[in-house]
Amino acid sequence: MLQHPEVKGPSIGLLGFSKGGDLCLSMASFLKGITATVLINACVANTITPLHYKDMIIPKLVDDLGKVKITKSRFLTFMDTWSNPLEERNHQSLIPLEKAQGPFLFIVGMDDQNWKSEFYAQIASERLQAHGKERPQIICYPGTGHCIDPPYFPPSRASVHAVLGEAVFYGGEPKAHSKAQVDAWQQIQTFFHKHLNGKKCVKHSKI
Repeated sequence: MLQHPEVKGPSIGLLGFSKGGDLCLSMASFLKGITATVLINACVANTITPLHYKDMIIPKLVDDLGKVKITKSRFLTFMDTWSNPLEERNHQSLIPLEKAQGPFLFIVGMDDQNWKSEFYAQIASERLQAHGKERPQIICYPGTGHCIDPPYFPPSRASVHAVLGEAVFYGGEPKAHSKAQVDAWQQIQTFFHKHLNGKKCVKHSKI
């Protein structure tokens, strides 16, 4: 990434959403030179498939697809399919984020119907502090679902999942979700400016 012509350097910031969030957590935990990481509705354990890195394998968080729920509109919701990362059987799936070199920002949609995102962010906070690390910044948005996109994108409350090929409900109320997308984008920029450039000032939208 540092060799890419569009990467300013010398430090790297990561932004991950959903499954991409736990991948970014793993990158921040095992790779050097990553100084700031933003997670949007992400899990603190490795999910969906085992993660291979060098001679290490992090198993996936135990799931139970038999617990998939179907809404009145015939959309699927997956929030109840994921087991608790703190259960003993999942300890090997937890990502050792205390090894990361830089700070974290967790963006949480409190109406996320895919993950228990607020619960995962609290697990991350408690784990970091237990290892003497700085408490992460956690920003929670009421009425906001799983897919927190950049500002002015139409709120994605449901869609056909690219991997599953099924219609999935993500949650969120349109007005609250739209406002959250505007604020979250500003918060993300402020976080990266501070930890990558040493600057705090970001021009905020008037809307």
